[in-house]
Amino acid sequence: MIDETPLLRIRSEFPRPTARQVAAFSGLQTGFAADAMNGRGALDYRIKPLAPLQEPLAGIAMTCHCGPADNLALFGALASAKPGDILVAATDGFTGTAVTGDLLLGMARNLGVLGLVTDGLARDLSGILAVGIPVFCAGLTPNSPARNGPGSVGLPVVMGGVRIEPGDIILADNDGVVVIPRTEAEDVIVRLDAVRSAEAKLDAAVKGGLGVPDFISTVLSSGKVSRLP
Repeated sequence: MIDETPLLRIRSEFPRPTARQVAAFSGLQTGFAADAMNGRGALDYRIKPLAPLQEPLAGIAMTCHCGPADNLALFGALASAKPGDILVAATDGFTGTAVTGDLLLGMARNLGVLGLVTDGLARDLSGILAVGIPVFCAGLTPNSPARNGPGSVGLPVVMGGVRIEPGDIILADNDGVVVIPRTEAEDVIVRLDAVRSAEAKLDAAVKGGLGVPDFISTVLSSGKVSRLP
């Protein structure tokens, strides 16, 4: 006899970054974090904030896999979340129904959750804005999901082309969402100093009148450029 599939598979406890590591990304632009990870780490461009953010959001990923047209796992993640977490709800990119609305997000806010990221859709925009925690999603629809399962909580998911482990650091702003793997966080933090320095130097040069940067001038004078008549 084949065993019945459980409605939810839940791992509530998993390795988490330190408070210092999360704080290192507080207020940081997502572009800086991506630059410190060789220009990668961002979710698909369609996953964007429902409303403009005043400042970047940084927190710890509480992952769940809901699958299409279902959000039982998201409620399971809610029950496992800790203050400072960001709910990460993978739907396999399903756009037929919403995965969340204002009531679930109100519960999340009451638990100290900082925000929600999904590759699916949301609904109840006015209510979500009133709740006040950021939501990053692929869009809006009035259609509602079921709560049937199966699903998982606290296990790796793939969202927007990026693998996300529970305990990874989520950094999000008006440009989108970047995932900093927990196991790489310390190295990324170290590289951020160089990224900030290079950005500040180039920014000052542009404000000082720079038109053509040195690197392209070097390429153009290298003899490796074919100039056409």
